[in-house]
Order: sequence, then C-alpha cells, then structure tokens
Amino acid sequence: MPRRATKIVATLGPASSDPALLEQMIRAGVNVVRLNFSHGKAQDHIDRARLVREVAHRAGREVAIMADLQGPKIRVGKFAEGKVMLEPGQKFILDAARIELGDIDAVGLDYKALPREVKSGDVLLLNDGLIVITVDDVKGEQVHTTVKLGGELSNNKGINKQGGGLTAPALTAKDMDDIRTAMSFQADYVAVSFPKSAIDMEMARQLCNVAAAEYNHKPGMIAKIERAEAIPRLEEILLASDGIMVARGDLAVEVGNAAVPALQKRMIKLAREHDKVVITATQMMESMITNPVPTRAEVSDVANAVLDGTDAVMLSAETAAGKYPLETVQEMAKICHAAEGHEDFKLEADFTGKIFNRIDQSIAMGALFTAHHLGAKAIVAMTDSGSTALWMSRHLIQVPIYALTSKVATQRKMALYRNVRPLFIDTSADRDTALNEAENHLKSRGIVQTGDVYAITCGEPMGAPGGTNMLKICRVS
Repeated sequence: MPRRATKIVATLGPASSDPALLEQMIRAGVNVVRLNFSHGKAQDHIDRARLVREVAHRAGREVAIMADLQGPKIRVGKFAEGKVMLEPGQKFILDAARIELGDIDAVGLDYKALPREVKSGDVLLLNDGLIVITVDDVKGEQVHTTVKLGGELSNNKGINKQGGGLTAPALTAKDMDDIRTAMSFQADYVAVSFPKSAIDMEMARQLCNVAAAEYNHKPGMIAKIERAEAIPRLEEILLASDGIMVARGDLAVEVGNAAVPALQKRMIKLAREHDKVVITATQMMESMITNPVPTRAEVSDVANAVLDGTDAVMLSAETAAGKYPLETVQEMAKICHAAEGHEDFKLEADFTGKIFNRIDQSIAMGALFTAHHLGAKAIVAMTDSGSTALWMSRHLIQVPIYALTSKVATQRKMALYRNVRPLFIDTSADRDTALNEAENHLKSRGIVQTGDVYAITCGEPMGAPGGTNMLKICRVS
C-alpha cells in the first residue's frame, strides 16, 4: 500500500462490525474509527471499542477511537403513520405541548423550547434542509407555519433555523452519560456536537478529564463546527479544542450550501495555523452507500479537502450502513494518495515572519527545514506527548514523519495527524542506545537503508515531556 499522508476516519456500524471485514478496512487504510453515540446503547459502544482494539492488534496497527456525542435533539416528534407528505402552500403546526402522535396537520416536538426561539418570518429547515417551512405565527406552545418546499417528513427528523439562533446547550444529560461510557474504554478523541463557544468545549473537556482520571487518560477534544453561531467564534472554539470537524451537514443547512466550500478552506487553514487537527466530514463518498464506485464530484471533493491541507477525511453512513464499506475505504485512500502527489509545498513561506519562543518547537521546525533541503528519507520524532510530531505535521512536506513513542495512548492519538506514522518503541534507555534502537526500527521496517539520510529529534533527559532539545542528522551505515 503506497504511503499516504491524509488520514481516513471511518464510522463503525452494522455494515462494518464483522471482525474480518473491519480488519480488512484497517489494512486498507482506516486510521481512526468513529463511534456514533447518536445510535445504539452504551454496551454496544463498549463492545465495538473492544472489537476495534482486538482487530487493530491483529492487523498490527494502532488506530484511534473517536467517540462522537449526539448533542441536543432539535427534532420533530413521531407520526401515527411514521411519516407524512407535506405539500407546498399547506399549513403545518409544530406543537411543543402535543402528546398524541403527529398527522398531516401537526406534529409534536422533542425540542420544547422552539416556540420561544422563533418568530413570524423565520425560516425553518427540516430533514437536513430538504423541507423548508416559514413561521407565520407563534400561539402559546404552537408554531404555525406554511410549507414552502415540501417533501416526506418522517419521525424524529432534525430542525434547523436559517441563520442559526436555537439555544439548545451543546452538552445534554445523555452526552454526560456517554462521556462516562467513552472514558471507560479510553476513547482517544471525543467529538462535541453543536458547540457555540469556547465554554462548551471547556466544559466537555472538564467532564472528560474527570471521567477518565481513574484511567490516567486525557482524550483529545474535537469541536464539530455545525452551527451558524460557531462561525464568528471559530478562533476561540479552536483554541479551546485539540481540533475541529468541518461538519458540512448541519452547517450547510444553517448558513446555506453555497457558503460551505469557502468556510471549509478557512477552517482548515485556521486549524493548521493554530497547531490544531482538522477533519473534513459529511457526504464525502455518499453515493457509495449504494454504488461500488464514487461519482466524479465526490472524487473532486475528497481531493480538494486533501489539497486544502485537511488532516483527515471522514466516512459516515458509507461505512456504517453502506453496501460497500471496504471498497469505499480503498477508493478514498487512492484519491488521497493521488491528490497528495500534486500538493504545492511552500515550506520556506511557512516560516517567514514566524517567531518560535519554545526550544522544542524550534527543533521541530529545524528538522523540517533541514530534511526538506537535504532530501532526507524520513524525519523521526522521538516523542512522549506527541507535540513535536503535531508541530511538524502542520507544514506540508514530502518527507514522511515517523513518530516513535513509548506510550500507546500517544501512538493512538497521533494516528489522526497528517503525514505522521506513529510507531511504538521503548525510549526509556540512555540517549545513544535509544537512537540506535530508533535507526534499527526504521531499517527493520524498510523505511531507510544503507546510505539514506534521515533527521531525528529527541530530548535529554529521555522520556521527559516537552523536552525535545536535540536535532541530529544521520546517514545509515
């Protein structure tokens, strides 16, 4: 399998829970497995996490597990017939007080606060924007509307307000329970749905750290950018997180489809500038839920995200419930690899005007610059926390980065970093022994051979976090 810098996140579901198939998917290129807490019970996720760990071990890989929280349920209730067909021009009532099942005239609400958050003239979008209704009036607990764009509305479909403005808190009681479940199997990342501010992310981090304290574990926090309100506060949310997800589904419904491509580019650029990771998600290979090959538009979409500099591209229903989960991963890996061959490398421009106040960060940048100009075969970062590898991965470079760590949790977390291949090695020995072991590790894997040049960074004393203070250029003897 050719070396690929961009990582692949695959959602686990009924279509991909067979151990043999999951192993094939991991071997084909899955780096991060997403557990979607919008579906299934706690025990389902615990069982799937165990399955991922076992299968990854068999495949000889370490993959990260990302627990994706459901977030607030801003949804309609259920219908007596399971669904209704709404026609343009008809009147339809969203009723927060309704107990009985819905019909063609009205439906109840899971989100009881809706009547207090909308007014006459507001536009509501149902079922990911496929149905559009306009608010005529609010009478008590009833929101009276006129259907503008009709279609089939079924049980529990989502509600968005055009332009944003629904105040549901990012973390629900269910999310708090799910955080405890995710920490029981030490999920490497937790994705928070619908954060509106840095406070939402800080609260989620605090809850995760408390729940994971007994395991001496701290997950990476991913903010899913899917609310219109999050856009003006993007930088503060980013700084409170370890990374962001460009969640193009709900975001497109709130800000409009046409605004999303430019926002995607802006978010990826901002994340890289702030040394954060970024995942591009939603409908990337949507047609492969039912077809064995992607559309040309999907190929372009994935390739453009790669060329924008995303760390990872994500598959949702394609691998969770689709007919071709393995083929989808294989196709996505091929697209990423092909796109990376046409990247525009501007390493010198990346450093222009930059000031590095930290020794470890300066060493990381020095390794990139030197390896680039020497045509090195590899950059090796011996890292305890993964920070050195993260800093290196924020810059596009053709030289592969191999991150050697003695901590499995760090190895898994680095599975999401672009152009970083995390490997496990015991780095507790003295410096010279550890450096020799690192070279032998690379030689045994066929990464370097006699005569090759590589750059290696490490810290003295060995094993001290934040202690990277040495850069060595080596030629393999």
